[in-house]
Amino acid sequence: MRKKLAQILVVDDQEEILFSAKMILKKHFETIFTTNSPKKIFSILSENDINVVLLDMNYRIGFEDGREGIHWLKEIKTLSPQTIVILMTAFGKIETAVEGIKIGAFDYVLKPWNNEKLIEVIDKAVTESRKSSKKTALEKAEKVEKKYFVGTSAKIKQAYSIAEKVARTDANVLILGENGTGKYVFAEFIHQHSERKNEPFVHVDLGSLSDNLFESELFGYAKGAFTDAKIDTPGRFENASNGTIFLDEIGNIPLHLQAKLLHVLQTKTVTRLGESKPRTLNVRVIAATNSDIKTEVKNKTFREDLLYRINTMEINLPSLRERKDDIVPMANFILEQIAEKYNQENWRFEDNAAPYLEKYPWKGNVREMENKIERALILAENNTISVMDLDILDFEEIQENDENPLSEMEKGAIEKALFKHNGNISKTAEELGLSRAALYRRIEKYDLKN
Repeated sequence: MRKKLAQILVVDDQEEILFSAKMILKKHFETIFTTNSPKKIFSILSENDINVVLLDMNYRIGFEDGREGIHWLKEIKTLSPQTIVILMTAFGKIETAVEGIKIGAFDYVLKPWNNEKLIEVIDKAVTESRKSSKKTALEKAEKVEKKYFVGTSAKIKQAYSIAEKVARTDANVLILGENGTGKYVFAEFIHQHSERKNEPFVHVDLGSLSDNLFESELFGYAKGAFTDAKIDTPGRFENASNGTIFLDEIGNIPLHLQAKLLHVLQTKTVTRLGESKPRTLNVRVIAATNSDIKTEVKNKTFREDLLYRINTMEINLPSLRERKDDIVPMANFILEQIAEKYNQENWRFEDNAAPYLEKYPWKGNVREMENKIERALILAENNTISVMDLDILDFEEIQENDENPLSEMEKGAIEKALFKHNGNISKTAEELGLSRAALYRRIEKYDLKN
């Protein structure tokens, strides 16, 4: 009998109950987690996509009224509303279990349970979990267009055009661009516009994976494969089943591990550590890097055959320096998104902010812009963000040119900062990001002496 691809968590303070439940459930469902402490629920839920929690209602001797179960049920529904919870209770405590159903539990089972009944209830819960996941995905899809800013730059419009076309296929995609240009956003855009949009989108930051975790994280492992392998665990590729896996910073993979990844992509199978039988994959692969991958191929630090495998379609994302006309509209778009995140409305930039936004170098691209705008929104007052709030007065990047239209703005910003700090040069220079000497030069240039 084929197991259902689902992750179940069993929580009970009795080890014999945990052992018995695992033995029964692992015949029918792919992954079973167990814990004898409800305090570990949070870490397990945060690290895994748990479909169903089978939750006991009593954990301390002498406290058998089921109130602990109600408490942990509420905690789970707060932390992970989409997770389905089934309560376990003794025959005489059914009233408390019914109370649990009223506040969000899916069902309850009596202990000692009937094996067939237990499987039937959990099977229904898994089905409900999938429906809930698809509903959530559809709700996200309705908002998907609002998440993406295209702009008017020819390069970015071309990139989005390619992304829309390739999304309709299962072709592997390689996204190239500097740090912060939005490679993750583009990968998600392709997934959301594909036939796989209601299936998982799994992001893997390969740059943060150490060599010894590479295989276990990506390919999974069997119980006993290594010292801490206490249960069978699927890897990221299996977690992305029927969906999309996004391999971020693929240029950081060492050569000796590139061959292992190439084998998975070529065969469309994955073999968990500690197992010999490969598992068939149905996964769309999107990769990204900020490195010059073709130069790395020439230098023999990246395999040419792996490059051919991942870049059936290649998309190049321009930096903000290459799309200056989009900077101000993008800043307004990001401000709207961040204001919505904090449930706030009617935020705006000061009228004189636009030239500064356009002149600032944005070396961190869109990510830097997002960080500065979010910080500014938190610190600003009266729903208006100034150049000072944005912290983009990078005067050393502005050419010393009296005809520069920013000169008057620079002068005004210095006057404002001097007034704010009662003429204190050290504090003014610190706020403006200048050395004392550089500030003195500008005070003299703009004749701001007393």
